[in-house]
Amino acid sequence: MKHFFSSWFFLAVLSLQFFCSESLQEAKSPGDIIIGGLFPIHESVDAKEQCNRFSVGRLTQSLIMVHAIEEINRSGELGNITLGYHIVDSCGDVTTALRNSLRFMKMNGNFNTDSKQQSSPPVMAVIGDYHSEISMAVTRQLNMEKIPQISYGATSGLLSDKTRFPSFLRTVPEDDHQAQAIIQILKDHNWNWVGIVATDGEYGRYAIERLQHHAASQDICFAYIKFLPEFLVDSNLEDSIRDTVKSVIENQNVSVIVSFAKPSHMMYMFDNVLKHHRGRKKVWIASDNWSQAVDCLNTTRWNLKDVGTVFGVTLKSGNSSRFERFLRNLTNNSDQYENKNSFLMDFLKGNDDSNNGSNTSIEFKINQLVNMTYLYAVLSIELAVKAIAQTVKDLCVTKKCDISTLQPGEFRDALKKVKVSLDGTNYSFNKHSDVDTGYDIIMWRYLSGTTLDMNYQVGHYDIKRDRLMVTSEINNLYHQTKKVSSRCSVCYPGEMKVRRYGQPVCCYQCKKCPENFYSNTTDASLCLECDNTTEYSKVGSNRCVKKTIDFLRWTDQYHITLLAFSALGALLCLVVGIIYLVCWKTPVVRSSVGPISILLLFSLLSTFGCVVIFGGEPTDWQCKARQVLFGLSFTLSVSCILVKSFKIILAFEFDPVTQDILKKLYKPYLIIPLCMAGQVLIITVWLAYKPPKPMKDYKYSNELLVLNCYENLFPAFGAMLAYIGLLAIICFILAFKGRKLPQCYNDAKFITFSMLIYLIAWVIFAPVYMYVQGKYKTAIEMAVILISAYGILFCQFFTKCYIILFRREENKEEKFRESIRSFAMKDRDSVSSRGIENLALSTESLTSPETSKPQRRESINSIVKPFYQDPVSDTQPTLQEDEKQQNKLIP
Repeated sequence: MKHFFSSWFFLAVLSLQFFCSESLQEAKSPGDIIIGGLFPIHESVDAKEQCNRFSVGRLTQSLIMVHAIEEINRSGELGNITLGYHIVDSCGDVTTALRNSLRFMKMNGNFNTDSKQQSSPPVMAVIGDYHSEISMAVTRQLNMEKIPQISYGATSGLLSDKTRFPSFLRTVPEDDHQAQAIIQILKDHNWNWVGIVATDGEYGRYAIERLQHHAASQDICFAYIKFLPEFLVDSNLEDSIRDTVKSVIENQNVSVIVSFAKPSHMMYMFDNVLKHHRGRKKVWIASDNWSQAVDCLNTTRWNLKDVGTVFGVTLKSGNSSRFERFLRNLTNNSDQYENKNSFLMDFLKGNDDSNNGSNTSIEFKINQLVNMTYLYAVLSIELAVKAIAQTVKDLCVTKKCDISTLQPGEFRDALKKVKVSLDGTNYSFNKHSDVDTGYDIIMWRYLSGTTLDMNYQVGHYDIKRDRLMVTSEINNLYHQTKKVSSRCSVCYPGEMKVRRYGQPVCCYQCKKCPENFYSNTTDASLCLECDNTTEYSKVGSNRCVKKTIDFLRWTDQYHITLLAFSALGALLCLVVGIIYLVCWKTPVVRSSVGPISILLLFSLLSTFGCVVIFGGEPTDWQCKARQVLFGLSFTLSVSCILVKSFKIILAFEFDPVTQDILKKLYKPYLIIPLCMAGQVLIITVWLAYKPPKPMKDYKYSNELLVLNCYENLFPAFGAMLAYIGLLAIICFILAFKGRKLPQCYNDAKFITFSMLIYLIAWVIFAPVYMYVQGKYKTAIEMAVILISAYGILFCQFFTKCYIILFRREENKEEKFRESIRSFAMKDRDSVSSRGIENLALSTESLTSPETSKPQRRESINSIVKPFYQDPVSDTQPTLQEDEKQQNKLIP
């Protein structure tokens, strides 16, 4: 039934051919095995179905096949077997191609009814056509007899379906790879808003479908997609071109147009779009359909500068040197093709429509052929011929086949498995019967004057690695195109994209990066966060900036001021110490408990000194030492004041029982070590567990990285301060009880003031220290330490130094006794009744005439002893050692 249907189909087509008045042009050469050739030597047909628009480039491609077959025959690699060819014209039309390719099937002898006539050699394979639409129709026809067809340019992915097209092979990759190559070009140039133009056929629609598929994953969008009629005779062609040109002109932010149209369509496109100024200077990305079609541009009206930039995706180039020599030899050897190649002879004689019938020299014609040699066709066609020859060799040379019985189906199956070596590279058909040779990326340019070079290669696309590789790295022609912008929206560095509902993914709003975030690329989806420990950025930044390292520097004016006060305090301590040593035996010094005062001065000197190590760039030892020195030195200061406060209470406590108890508890050089031991314990635990350490404070300021000492264990730091505060409160309570003692020797009043200053300063310090950040946090603590130290220094020593230096008359024992009498007589309410009574009796006995000198001396001792008593020896150096002075004091 299938054979019956096929016979009727062939009879119908033969009838159509019979009634056609046009004589068929062809190129033929005899051989044992014939290779068919189908080339669009004429690119279209007119309304009368006459082939027109002769293409020099397509004629050249047919000659590549001729040259490749002749080379194989001359090489003798097939032994006694020779290859012949039969080339016909498809005229770029499906109907014409079907009618003319029917000759390949007729030559198989199926329609030769005369048994006496010898059958022609079989057509084992057909090379062509270039166009996918024609190839799809022809391969269906050829498949009726399982004749394999090898296309050198049909790239539609639909032809990879071996269920529908089992006899179709090609020496070029399918269009899915070309779509990926175009996407790589767009991505490399950061173009994501482009226009699309294609012919409305299998080739164009499949190419756009694959382009859309790959564009979606790269966030590339199409502003418009325009289809042009497949054939130039279509009545809608002008309207379609007019509508496409309108889209090109109106979409001003679309600077890049990808075109899968045919060369003839692009000729009309350029002629119309370049009439408008806004349609010029675009970037056109040409598919392999027209990337090397020199006749696309009407050079008499327009030039490449009007068009702009043209990128071309071409099939892999071959070596044209051998073929060029073949063309050059045609000048003297063209006669051998007189009766074999009507296409070539008509062209050389000027009988075609390529030059409007004008007759030019053969040399000029040969140069035209050389100039119109497409390098991709050299590789693709030579590879197709080589594959056929290698199949013949595998079947009939290696295995000694019978050519007369060799069937196209057997030949087709062997052809799919063949491996070919060409110019040192090995090729084979993949599972889809394609050869993935790859693509070359070209750019149109002027060689000299108005001569267009359409073979300038700037890169290539590797199919296996899916990678675009630019070979002309030093060429500015390719890289200058990256300055062209073709985007719906652009977010610059320092901004991020914000999607708009209902808009394409390429159209969005831009929002500035917030503080401490940045974006350093165009169209960033998100802003990246800076490392806020060491970096910062302002709103809308495109990079992070290193924070400036800051600390309380030695040159800082606040630091200088604090250091000046620290130095002054240390100097005053030394001066007071010298004054005390010089006036060591005076009542004022002795009433101040001289040794304790010297120890107090030393502790204050240490306190002023420790302030120095609070500033400067923090180091590990410095952070540990500063709090330790401050804690120990100030604890020593408060311990000394505590001893002095205790002594005041002891001196004016007249209750014998209480006085005896206080005397037993009063151990100055035991009290001080015990007080120090408590602080040493706190500090030791602190240093052993979590000692202070340098810390980078990045939260204080965006622009500053503050170096501070981190206390690390705040409970220990608080315990240290609380311990000092506890001692200070005890001093304050004891001193407050003795605030109304004799005026000349009233240390209690000044101790009260100094401890009050200390407590107020540190109570204020706590919240301020927690609130203040940055380098001035250290300055606050330094200031509080200085205030506390100055408070003790002024209250404890300055009044006494004033008496010693400027009120010497008050620094006498007579003044001391007078103060005691006044205290006893006027301030009775400040002591207990028994204490007042004892004090009064003792004071009166000093002046009574009945009191003997020994009695008067004992009374004075009982009153004055606590003030003159040495803390260590518990002796009375004044009243017991200076007997003469006592006698003078007693009336």
